[in-house]
Amino acid sequence: MTSRYETTTRVTARAPVRIAAAVVGVVFLLVGIFGFIPGLTTNYDTMQAAGHQSQAMLLGVFQVSVLHNIVHLLFGVAGLIMSRTVPAARTYLIGGGVVYGLLWLYGLLVDQSGAANFVPVNTADNWLHFLLAVGMIGLGVLLTRRTADDADRGRVRI
Repeated sequence: MTSRYETTTRVTARAPVRIAAAVVGVVFLLVGIFGFIPGLTTNYDTMQAAGHQSQAMLLGVFQVSVLHNIVHLLFGVAGLIMSRTVPAARTYLIGGGVVYGLLWLYGLLVDQSGAANFVPVNTADNWLHFLLAVGMIGLGVLLTRRTADDADRGRVRI
């Protein structure tokens, strides 16, 4: 006979929201690492610590800087750490999606050749940030939504 704790642990261990947060975290880690690899990042020798002067382009498309790559690495580490529990994984996905939504708005409003573009972002980055915002928020919400039966039992669907 299995105890309630064992059943809950098994189900929670495979919770889709936890897997999604871990996968997103790994992707951010890889993007952060790739941003420091010449060849994967074109114009690598022009990479700046921060700012729009950095002409380094991840995969020849996305403008990156040392700051931008470090942010990706930190976001990846946060995703892996927060994927350990369902509530933290949900917070990571929804909160991270909100952050990327704000970054998308920032990219739309900032002069891409101006000093205020310290991240830096370009048009390709803006579209990617929009897709990340929608995707992360969507995963966080959809993978933890309550069904009518779950609400009656006081549980979140995982």
